[in-house]
Amino acid sequence: MLFSLGQFTFGLQTLPTDQLRRVAAWRHPSSSRVGARPARQFVGQGDETINLSGVLAPEFAGSMRSLDALRKMADSGKAWALVSGGNPCEVFGAFVIENLTETRSVLIDTGAARRIEFDLQLMRVDDERAEPSGGVDPWPVDDNWEWWL
Repeated sequence: MLFSLGQFTFGLQTLPTDQLRRVAAWRHPSSSRVGARPARQFVGQGDETINLSGVLAPEFAGSMRSLDALRKMADSGKAWALVSGGNPCEVFGAFVIENLTETRSVLIDTGAARRIEFDLQLMRVDDERAEPSGGVDPWPVDDNWEWWL
């Protein structure tokens, strides 16, 4: 596992990620002054974004279903915990999916792509907004348990 966003794991079987770009900002608004530089005051953290990008080759590494799963997660509007799979693992915090870009190339005669580049843009939110179940329904609709009732 390279990374995990909620219960979705990035890896060779799902989405092979080859780059992480992290941008953090801090807020220093200014007030204009006559005859001097603007006065600045630190008021806290600003936006933090993480971009995960990579190449999906459905015949060799990754699955198209993984992109669909990320779209479904984004449609929910929920925040997810982002964790790296390294040793030691790093907990980045809670993030919402803001953008998913894919570029399909090396098209075959059926229109299917042999190479899909993706870029996933995540925006940091307060950790309290993270989905506590990690994206797993604790009470799934499952008719297999009706016999128990």
